[in-house]
Amino acid sequence: MLLTATISFTCKQRAKIETAPLAIDVARVTEQKLPNAMQFIAPIAANYSATIQPRIAGFLASSSFENGMPVKRGQLIFTIDDAPQRANRLAAEAALSSAKAKAAEAKRNYERAIPLARINAISQTQLDQYTAENLAAIASVKSAEQSLRNARLEEGYTRIYAPISGIISSSAATAGDYIGPGTQFSTLTTIQSIDTVAVDLAIPMRDYLAASGRTAFSYNNASLLSDIRLRVADGSEYPEKGFYKFTRQNIASEMGTIVIVVGFRNPDYALKTGQFARITASLGGDRKRIVVPQQAVRQIQNISSVWVIRPDSTAEYREVKLGNTAGEWWIVESGVEKGEVVATTGLQKLRNGMKVLPTTK
Repeated sequence: MLLTATISFTCKQRAKIETAPLAIDVARVTEQKLPNAMQFIAPIAANYSATIQPRIAGFLASSSFENGMPVKRGQLIFTIDDAPQRANRLAAEAALSSAKAKAAEAKRNYERAIPLARINAISQTQLDQYTAENLAAIASVKSAEQSLRNARLEEGYTRIYAPISGIISSSAATAGDYIGPGTQFSTLTTIQSIDTVAVDLAIPMRDYLAASGRTAFSYNNASLLSDIRLRVADGSEYPEKGFYKFTRQNIASEMGTIVIVVGFRNPDYALKTGQFARITASLGGDRKRIVVPQQAVRQIQNISSVWVIRPDSTAEYREVKLGNTAGEWWIVESGVEKGEVVATTGLQKLRNGMKVLPTTK
């Protein structure tokens, strides 16, 4: 009899324990005025690029850079064998000297002919001939001077300098290759200017219109974005704030987005082109948003959910659509309403309809 009573008492205790409400912490869903923060993941691009193309054809003599390394504007990067251009320059210098000598002789003949023509010692026809020869000699000198300038210019084209500062790409051409217009090496390399880098932010048209307060697209969006921040792959925040650059002309109608380009100063070349970054920016002014504590949200396989505690202290599972985080809060786009209560502890133990003992912290 004593053993039976003990067993019966133990079963009753167990039943009482199993049916006792689960004690959990809860928080009320609130509405707060927060910046309209948006997040973007996009590749970093160069501010602009310069394509290096030889102006003349010739044999590549040397390259004076390391692939993928920084170069400075005005730095010598390629040298073309200049033997033909040097020969042309020397020939042009000789032709100019000859033209100047002939011009000096024609000028002396013309100057001697003028007084002789005044006393009719020579005919007018002879004076006209000397005059024409002098003018032709002057024109020959000008032509020879221009030919020499062209020859020097062509010779200068054998030395290729970096037009901008930036990171230079590798070149397929090596010393001894025939390069230039009409050859397989008409383009030698590119230099990317990354003192400032650019990132494209694709903003849904609906969000753009809501944040800007406009009814149509505008190209002047300098005041739309603020507090532009960049985080690299390891999660660290880049120290330089971003700034608005411009809005791309074309709207991606198939996706209903506009693209705003922002820039980041990159004086130490810490940011690399092609690198993906996470950008956060406030779009428009502050807005009233529904928020819940971050610990109230569960995320499993891209499904976000909360446990709503009804007025009768029973739990209800809700899927929610989340916005961005704001400090210790999750912004909730849909799924819960202001004033409702959500669980912040015991989320894995809760079941639909379960009785709970909520405690507000």
